[in-house]
Amino acid sequence: MQGAISLMAAEERFEVDKFISALQKELATPLPGVDAQYSMAPRPRTGAERFNKPTPSAREGGVLVLFYLHKDELHLPLILRSTYEGVHSGQVGFPGGGAEEVDDNIIATALREADEEVGIVPASVRVLGQLTPVFVNASNFVVQPVVGWVDERPSFQIDPYEVERLLETPLADLQNDEKIDEEDWELRGRSVQVPFYDVHGQKIWGATAMMLSELLSLESIRQQKK
Repeated sequence: MQGAISLMAAEERFEVDKFISALQKELATPLPGVDAQYSMAPRPRTGAERFNKPTPSAREGGVLVLFYLHKDELHLPLILRSTYEGVHSGQVGFPGGGAEEVDDNIIATALREADEEVGIVPASVRVLGQLTPVFVNASNFVVQPVVGWVDERPSFQIDPYEVERLLETPLADLQNDEKIDEEDWELRGRSVQVPFYDVHGQKIWGATAMMLSELLSLESIRQQKK
């Protein structure tokens, strides 16, 4: 019996290693980019097309797209941000934030912010690559999604000042077409159609939905669809 359990563990490890290797290789090749991102962008783009490109004063930010196994399923952590005076108040996003002088690079930014917000230990993360940056006009940030892997589910420690709720999200939920919807919204004085992922009773839209759209279009991710 013990031998059978060990064999199952070895087979699971092999599948995990195969997924990590495939994802890492794909992230090193030309990415789907804005075409994949814009399938989940508000239409028309709020503020007109000129707002699609970063301004000279735009700040750099990094977010962590982290995979791990939980209950035998691939998961990634999202957060519901606390209510505050800001454009992203009460929205769902990846752990992350703005670059600081202490950061050596944007990867360090994403890891530091994920540690501060939800207690993900930077040294535990194996960085696999990066997705296409997204310019967020509302906050004037160029956000770089950093993709990583941890061998064990993190011991999450939530910063209640920045995070209202941790949303441990199965990849399968995001791949479920029934979780995608759209609504007519009024954004910054314009009527727009907003596509979103309906997960955990929350609407994941905007820049986060655009990042997810590119991630889910990767072949290595698509192959995980059940």
